[in-house]
Amino acid sequence: MKQILNPFKTWASLLCLMALTGIQAFASSHREAPLIANDPLADNTDLYAFRSPDDPNTITIIANYIPAQLPFGGPNYYTFGENIRYEIHIDNDYSVPGDEIIYRFTFHRENEGLSTFFNIRLGAQNLKTTYTMERSMDGGATFDLLIMDGIVPPPNIGPRSIESAVGLNTDYESLISQAIMMSSGGERVYCGPADDPFFVDLGGIFDLGNAPRQNGPSRDGLAQYNVHSIAIQVPISTLLKAGAAAQPANILDSDYVIGIWASASRRAVRTIVDGSLAPEESGDWVQVSRLGMPLTNEAVIPIGMKDYWNSLTPYEELSDTLLDKYFYNPELALYMDDDLYGGAVPAFAALRIQRNSLQAFDFGNGHDGLYGLKGSAAVAGTALDDAVFGALLLPGPGLPRSVDLWPIFHTGVPNFPPYQLATGKNGNPLAAGKPFINNFLPNGGDMLRLNMAVPVTSRNDPQFSALGIVQAAVLGLTDPAYNSSADLQFIPNMDGFPNGRRLEDDVTRIELQAVAGIALAAVGLWYDDYTAGDANPLTQDLLDVLTYSTGVEANDALFKDSFPYLASPWRGTKAGEPN
Repeated sequence: MKQILNPFKTWASLLCLMALTGIQAFASSHREAPLIANDPLADNTDLYAFRSPDDPNTITIIANYIPAQLPFGGPNYYTFGENIRYEIHIDNDYSVPGDEIIYRFTFHRENEGLSTFFNIRLGAQNLKTTYTMERSMDGGATFDLLIMDGIVPPPNIGPRSIESAVGLNTDYESLISQAIMMSSGGERVYCGPADDPFFVDLGGIFDLGNAPRQNGPSRDGLAQYNVHSIAIQVPISTLLKAGAAAQPANILDSDYVIGIWASASRRAVRTIVDGSLAPEESGDWVQVSRLGMPLTNEAVIPIGMKDYWNSLTPYEELSDTLLDKYFYNPELALYMDDDLYGGAVPAFAALRIQRNSLQAFDFGNGHDGLYGLKGSAAVAGTALDDAVFGALLLPGPGLPRSVDLWPIFHTGVPNFPPYQLATGKNGNPLAAGKPFINNFLPNGGDMLRLNMAVPVTSRNDPQFSALGIVQAAVLGLTDPAYNSSADLQFIPNMDGFPNGRRLEDDVTRIELQAVAGIALAAVGLWYDDYTAGDANPLTQDLLDVLTYSTGVEANDALFKDSFPYLASPWRGTKAGEPN
């Protein structure tokens, strides 16, 4: 007797039934949607992309899967799933719809010691995992085999399993080193367990936005948990769009912008056969999870639409206006507005959206933001001019965040007025100012966009900051080394989130600051306690937003100085001990 399960039909049916609302989960993408929470092996958790600090001619991309892994999770430890396509997608040309480059990973597992319940014994591994890596340079039409039988390290169980003579008789760092492989395409690759690099107070956030905690210390809810990582270090020359110059024209060269997103797909039909140890998989491949920008499906998309969001590609999402409203009027902004529900979330007291910026513009939910300027001489020749970028950025009244949150998540930010620092604008936020970001790639929706021409900020630089572009903006506005000129300069942390995402970047804090209007302030749309024309816009409201903290500002383990940069996975026999 066979029982046939069709995941695609199941997803569609459940979507029709869901009408749930509430505060969204903050765990980047850990168990973020109802359906994927039941399929952890296919669950994207985080995506990172950054210019490699010790090898700046390459870009490191890290896609993490399988959330909340207990290091002591025996006897059935987590590993990559079979019958799943794990993919990293790259868009490098806005003039051509869809992906240009796709990296595909598939995994195979075998048991080497069927007579034992231990995962490792006498040099043999149960659930020993290997992988195949393929690459498409034509948008998925054809794939080339780059790695066959790639090594995946076993779980970091404990000293008897790893170091002792009755185990593998080695050490775990050696296992990681042996698993770092060079592909025939020139990529350095690591697939295997790692410490979960995301840091956030899950307990506080889930407790109705209690971050920082109002009664007691905050704590990293993902401390001492592991994930499984696919990390690739790719030459910039491989990622460049066709026809791009080998060297960038400047540090914000538009030809060097790429968009990255990761996904997991399963077969459409799973058949369970009586007497068989494994189900049969058949049918088309169906995307069940995806990730680009962190926290999108958690902090922006409401519960009833989360599974739908996971089913879309970024290209489908950009043309699907059903989800846009959650960016134009984000729920979180309701708790940063004293006229609405600001008092209900005291932890967000420092975060207040502009309701009367320059005594002229209201960015509160349901208000018009800059829409009143549409078609006027004030926006002529700027990105807000329909003749420049169409109606993307001022689509209608009552959609205030169409000029900041929507482009950050959906198109990237162009080096074009008004999206330049207030330095040099002489009080007019719509004027040209000091460039500080250009990762504009407008032909896809939610992706992690990175300008590969931006230099690396050394992790040892005293100005290196986990606040990424926010800190670059602060320096560009306040530091005499940068604010004395509106000329293009490299400012430390221009290579940080949301221009890509470094492992160290505090994305939860940055995105909460963004919802609170920090991007608007950076371009000269200052907070309400600033009076237009005053000399100093560094008001208390701005300081409050800049100094806001969730209470958890760094990972629980130190990152490595070289590829794959991730901290090694927590050991089962060490978990629960103080760091």
